[in-house]
Amino acid sequence: MSIFSERIRALREDRDLNQTQMARILETNQRKVSRMETGESEPNLNDIIAYCLYFNISSDYLIGLTDKALKLSERE
Repeated sequence: MSIFSERIRALREDRDLNQTQMARILETNQRKVSRMETGESEPNLNDIIAYCLYFNISSDYLIGLTDKALKLSERE
């Protein structure tokens, strides 16, 4: 499992969302969410952007460049 996979699953679970709810938010399907969370599928740029916008979090955190989860408004 990749850092991205681990982090998107943890973020989803912290909000008490199931994969179907997350899929609706991201305008995709539950299978794609599941495959990204298990590392079976790599996210495309639009997926990363959608997660960043929904969770108000920097892509640097999601892809593992930093361990500090900065909000989009805290970026420099």
